[in-house]
Amino acid sequence: MPLTERAVLRAALIQADIQIGQPEANRLHMEVLLERAVSAEPKPNLLVLPEMWNTGYALEQIQELADPDGRESREWLSAFAKRHGVTIVGGSIAEKKDGGIYNTMYVFNEEGDTTAQYSKIHLFRLMDEEKHLEAGDEIVNFALREGFQAGASICYDIRFPELARTQALNGVKVLIVPAEWPHPRLHHWRTLLMARAIENQMYVIACNRVGVSGSTEFFGHSLIIDPWGEIVAEGGEGEEIVTGELDLGLVDEVRGRIPVFEDRRPDIYRKP
Repeated sequence: MPLTERAVLRAALIQADIQIGQPEANRLHMEVLLERAVSAEPKPNLLVLPEMWNTGYALEQIQELADPDGRESREWLSAFAKRHGVTIVGGSIAEKKDGGIYNTMYVFNEEGDTTAQYSKIHLFRLMDEEKHLEAGDEIVNFALREGFQAGASICYDIRFPELARTQALNGVKVLIVPAEWPHPRLHHWRTLLMARAIENQMYVIACNRVGVSGSTEFFGHSLIIDPWGEIVAEGGEGEEIVTGELDLGLVDEVRGRIPVFEDRRPDIYRKP
């Protein structure tokens, strides 16, 4: 169904456990969860996976584990999107390219075509990302369907409001955030995501993993947040598929009622 001004987008967030350093096991498990998601009624239009779902944070072995050019992961996700006629934001994967390893998101439309790729810009020093991964250097926005713009962001990126604001100024109405966000920072996760939604008057879709990796416990709580900052759907702390509907006309309605973007003073912000 083509999106209209008040059309609804049905999202399913794959809040999965991830086995560290086991790409094949993770792919097989993710396929089971994706099949379960698309069998639901009503069927979702959009599937979102968590961050680094193919390897987890096996950074010491990432050179051997990373997917060369993302080829295997891309081929599988593309085929799934085409077979089921859904849009997939493929979380992110450890991808080997250009002589380095990147934390990269791929997006596929209903025909299985790649519509966007984004490599994480901000590397998280608390998990030694900067020692093993290369940082991306490009902000990425993409059309979900019928030109409705989404923005790509990965985990730690949400601590940098400049990124989400830049995307909003470029027409983004939905921010999509795959993550591996651990305890004890649940309060930060929920607060930052709600802030990004409220200040930019956009939907936020955030898919977090669950499970334990080494001494780190991941808490889930995947979220869909509307442009008022209200929670549409939230996961618990176990593996599940979190679903919710986005009223795509609500973004323009909220922006019309509180004209934040028209009232900005960028000339003042730039003064020393």
